[in-house]
Amino acid sequence: MSSSETNKNKLITEIKLRLGDGMVDVELDPEHYNLAISKAVDVLRSRSDVASEESYVFLSTLVDVQEYSLPAEVLNVRKVYRRGVSSTSTGGTNFDPFDVAFHNMYMVQAGQIGGLAVFDAFSQYKETLGRIFGSEYDFTFNPNTKVLKILRAIKHEEDISIGVYNYVPEEILLNDNYAKPWIADWALAECKMMLGEARSKFPGGLPGPGGAVTLNGDALKQESMADKERLLAAINNMEEGNKHLGFVIG
Repeated sequence: MSSSETNKNKLITEIKLRLGDGMVDVELDPEHYNLAISKAVDVLRSRSDVASEESYVFLSTLVDVQEYSLPAEVLNVRKVYRRGVSSTSTGGTNFDPFDVAFHNMYMVQAGQIGGLAVFDAFSQYKETLGRIFGSEYDFTFNPNTKVLKILRAIKHEEDISIGVYNYVPEEILLNDNYAKPWIADWALAECKMMLGEARSKFPGGLPGPGGAVTLNGDALKQESMADKERLLAAINNMEEGNKHLGFVIG
């Protein structure tokens, strides 16, 4: 069993106990608990930056291919970097002036140049060359289809790195010290709502040996809505680990 399944099973057990399972009959199936957790993760991802992160995706370009499909977890693309180094630059169609300049100024003359001022000047020099000779690709990205289109004719294969924003995997969120309690509380609220909806189908109660047994469907739904309002306010208060924007001046 993977760590993700173990964490989810532990969370399901916690929700069952908080609903009183074992002392009373809780009429929920495993699918209901999985749905509640999935909805909790979805709400957290739509509301809090604790559920997303910056990372890099690596791929190899193909000749005359401009469109590439990225993983479904990718939310947006920041930049597309060319990853070629001087050792990979050759003549002909693979000639890259940016890589050659890097090789000439840094690799060949290693040990002959130094100092912070030289390093700063060299860094600016590389940045200028990058803008002139294309160290980055212009692109468009469709967040719905996850298709990245490079706005340049690809004439040879090369490795590129793509700076992206992507979802934090569910197994990491279920291990997060701040996000996990929030997910557990929201999933519990979702379970209360499902139980409340089911029990509200019998407003007059269920027949029993001592008369009709009154069900608490409406009370569970009210608790669920109150819990969700509290949890949304918790996001604004950064209780789930949200960093927001920091200080804003102006």
